[in-house]
Amino acid sequence: MRRNLLGRLYQDGEVVVRIGEPGDSMFQIQKGCLDVVVDEGKDLVVATLGSGDFFGEMSLFTHEPRSATVRSRGESRVLTIDETAFVRRLSEDPMLAYRILEAMFARLRHLNEQGVGYEGYRDLAAEGQP
Repeated sequence: MRRNLLGRLYQDGEVVVRIGEPGDSMFQIQKGCLDVVVDEGKDLVVATLGSGDFFGEMSLFTHEPRSATVRSRGESRVLTIDETAFVRRLSEDPMLAYRILEAMFARLRHLNEQGVGYEGYRDLAAEGQP
């Protein structure tokens, strides 16, 4: 990795997080695109994220395993933010919590528009619907 660059470089198809893994960090995409996959066997992509987007925040709040696999589509650079850094950043910028909640609610709204809620990820995968 070159100096003065944050994050880790991922190649096409490389997994950043896998469904079911424990999670103690969140991620912000610095460049590139990543697919959010809820059923790897069926390759069911429910979202594509790009530069500036974040993911993995639910595990920081709930301390539950990852609810999806996220993998790189092409080359991407992703910054890892651990819980300590996240809490420190929240104390510096309380509006960050608002922006994260706003994004989380938008994701839930998107799933609801497809006829599923948060737990519906698994149902959606079972039905083979995007």
